[in-house]
Amino acid sequence: MRILICGDVVGSSGRKAVAEHVPRLRRDLDLDFVIVNGENAAHGFGITGPLCAELYAAGADVITTGNHVWDQREIATYIEGDARLLRPLNYPHGTPGRGAGIFRARDGRQVMVAHPMGRLFMEPLDNPFAAVEMALANHRLGASVAAIVVDMHAEATSEKMAMGVFLDGRVSAVVGSHTHVPTADARILPGGTAYITDLGMCGDYDSVIGMEKGLATERFVRKVIGPRLEPAEGPGALSGLYLETDDATGLGVRALPVRIGPGLAPAMPEKARER
Repeated sequence: MRILICGDVVGSSGRKAVAEHVPRLRRDLDLDFVIVNGENAAHGFGITGPLCAELYAAGADVITTGNHVWDQREIATYIEGDARLLRPLNYPHGTPGRGAGIFRARDGRQVMVAHPMGRLFMEPLDNPFAAVEMALANHRLGASVAAIVVDMHAEATSEKMAMGVFLDGRVSAVVGSHTHVPTADARILPGGTAYITDLGMCGDYDSVIGMEKGLATERFVRKVIGPRLEPAEGPGALSGLYLETDDATGLGVRALPVRIGPGLAPAMPEKARER
């Protein structure tokens, strides 16, 4: 199976990058499934129903989120009716929405996506490791599902790496999101799980993690909370991971960075292998 996982979409710049590049990537890489993290799609803070529709129209099969999932008030009711929009898995019982799901790839095979959120330097949620363990209890890679992708939304690189080690050999991929900076460690772990510490973001890299440079920098220089941060709106880049899985086991066989657009060194997988 061939899967594209795109990092956090930030504002209109990120949405435009997804709309411009994902349809071509679906064609050129012969993709079966696309996951997009959309938690900053709504002017940098959260996501809305219409913006979900926009990302689906661009080619996303599933949208993950993160700590900004509730920033747009309407999403708490919208998310109940959209099974393809995931909030973090380890919110307490009774939180609207869902943190994992089973979805159909292009050819009908089943793909599980699970979306835990870290706790180091983040909200004090339930244990993400226990939450993932529970979500996986009734699903076995290569048997009940053809692929399992885990989007670990976390601040600490150590917590993301620990999740990769914890799940190695049991899922197709563990990908990190949240910090908006693509890391250079895309690889296959010893047990066969693909891993990257952070996918990066889809947005304007002439910024401070997607936000307008002046306002963001001023907060550090003066240590005074000023106006609300605004997303940078220059030309956007797309950043993410291209994953190929073994059809028999569901484990990862290729994990390659995808970077297209200004501000990033370009990275594009070679044309997909013949099936």
